[in-house]
Amino acid sequence: MKYNDIRKTFLDYFESRGHKIVPSASLIPNDPTLLFTVAGMVPWKGILQGTEAPFAPRVADVQKCIRAGGKHNDLDEVGFDGRHHTFFEMMGNWSFGDYFKEGAIEMSWELLTKVMGLDPAKIRVTTHISDEESTDLWRKIAGKEAIRLGDKDNWWSAGDTGPCGPCTEMFYDFGDDIENEDDRWVEIWNDVFMQFDRDANGNLSPLPKQNVDTGGGLERWGAMMQGVRDNYDTDLFRALITATEDTVGIKKTDENTASFKVIADHLRAVGFAVADGVIPSNTDRGYVIRRILRRAMRHGQILGHRGALLSRLYPALVTEMGAAYPELAAQQRRVVEIIQNEENAFADLLQNGMKLLDAELPKINNGVLPGDVAFKLFDTYGFPLDLTQMILRDKNIDVDTAGFDAAMREQKERSRANTKGTRVLWESQTDLPATDDAAKYAPDDDMESRVLSILRNGEFVNGADAGDEVEVALDKTNFYGTQGGQVGDGGELVGGNGTLMNVTEAARAGDVVIHKGTLTAPLNVGDVVHTKISTGVRAATARAHTATHLLQAALRHVLNEDVEQRGSKVSPDSVRFDFSFGRAMTADEKQAVEDLVNKWIAADMPVLHEEMSLNDAKARGAMALFGEKYGDTVRVITAGEDGAAPVSCELCGGTHVYHTGELVKARINKEKSISSGIRRITMSVGPLAE
Repeated sequence: MKYNDIRKTFLDYFESRGHKIVPSASLIPNDPTLLFTVAGMVPWKGILQGTEAPFAPRVADVQKCIRAGGKHNDLDEVGFDGRHHTFFEMMGNWSFGDYFKEGAIEMSWELLTKVMGLDPAKIRVTTHISDEESTDLWRKIAGKEAIRLGDKDNWWSAGDTGPCGPCTEMFYDFGDDIENEDDRWVEIWNDVFMQFDRDANGNLSPLPKQNVDTGGGLERWGAMMQGVRDNYDTDLFRALITATEDTVGIKKTDENTASFKVIADHLRAVGFAVADGVIPSNTDRGYVIRRILRRAMRHGQILGHRGALLSRLYPALVTEMGAAYPELAAQQRRVVEIIQNEENAFADLLQNGMKLLDAELPKINNGVLPGDVAFKLFDTYGFPLDLTQMILRDKNIDVDTAGFDAAMREQKERSRANTKGTRVLWESQTDLPATDDAAKYAPDDDMESRVLSILRNGEFVNGADAGDEVEVALDKTNFYGTQGGQVGDGGELVGGNGTLMNVTEAARAGDVVIHKGTLTAPLNVGDVVHTKISTGVRAATARAHTATHLLQAALRHVLNEDVEQRGSKVSPDSVRFDFSFGRAMTADEKQAVEDLVNKWIAADMPVLHEEMSLNDAKARGAMALFGEKYGDTVRVITAGEDGAAPVSCELCGGTHVYHTGELVKARINKEKSISSGIRRITMSVGPLAE
């Protein structure tokens, strides 16, 4: 059974069992603690921990994941065995307060043995030592006697406190001729039962809603279903390796297998990440992808290849995985251009870095490259430490890693001394209720609200005085908090005797809107206030946000349909819009875009604000930010008609005008490059444009 067949069979089965099938979320997680989506549960973290409401009781998906940075890092293992990957696909089915242990175990067993046709004798199951219920269910459902394991093996928790519970794992026998038990019995499935809430004293209490979180790696399933022991011997990887052989001009052998594995794996990680909007850079996830790409290029050089590699192999990735992930084909031109630019830049860096390395090699007399030289290669030429080690390994030369680390620490200390630290406030206030959805985008009329919290000088207080700079959370508000590129509202909090606070900015912390500003009178927790937004600022920001939608539509019309939003900032009468495009716009193109936006403004077309099902929005052709998870009900902003189709139709939660004529006029100010394959336009609207 091939990869595409396994995905389809898996999803079809769970759809037949009442699950809502959803596409993979982006590799860029909505979680500041993670560089990438590292597991199937990451997109559902809020629901599983009870901070978000589920949009369906049971769900199934195949989630793309990357583990190559931070504490979730398999990069150094890739290529040297048959089971490690930087990019992988995680199949999962999820119950949000619906079925629990019996349903999960029953479906797991039916899927593995009846649907996939695995031999029950080749499956071994484990349960937690305390989980009598799951152990009994395995006897009842499958006639299996589970192996009972301790906390570290079969217990899941979100942290020291909070949701936790036992899990049951399924292992498959890859052959009795394999001596190593870990290589013979490979985990293929895991059912996690989020059953308890653990307090600070370690006491467990049942959760009001108990969830099921499952997962199985598709690459392992590919090996299992195709009767091979090495994931890289499956149909998907064989095809990518064959494409690599054709590109580098040599065949895979026992001696060079590691390099072919690295290139095939890294092609997937780089291709999918760039398609999801990650741009190779020197920081954060951009640096991880740059490092992976350069590692692949180095292995290409080991095979004797020079020049572009992953950019030439990307079409093979689209051929193999484009049906399951249509974003690969949709983004192909942009992705190939970004990868190719990065490969060209690294080729120059590699040439210059090798000059330094070649100059240092004769100075080595103990078989070890000094750490400060390795750091100079990293700092000046972009050589990751592992790349330097890889180059020197062939020459039987080690690297002084302790010296490298010391040089890195010294640089960080210098950098830290020249920068001022900042603090993220409100992040620990998990007990604050979410902003009332109906009120969040309410009209300009004031609203009666109650003060929940006051933050002054970084500390929560019960009350504050006139003149204090504070941040205030209310139980509900009609202030729009900064989100989705749109800046927050300004205005006032008003009491019985007049203004209590001048709100200079409304920000967001999760689903809570934070009102920042200066008090003009004393304010206490529990006080009742009226929220009064600045109508002029709201109107100017709404003009700019609708103009942003018209700008994107005009860019796609004048340039091409591949243009896609990569970021924005919507301020009063001012737009900054980042988009994917591989070259500078010509003067004629910029004028054509500006003229088209102004044509739509002059037509005074209606702008509709509607709520509808996600399926209806897709049927209408509404554009969305790729990779976002949307609920069943979404907000759609539709601007006018241009023939038979709307000028613009997008999923959007921001504030907008009701007729394009309210924008008055638009003017493009600048267009420039901000990174490889990404351009930025700034545009003025309304009075600023005039």
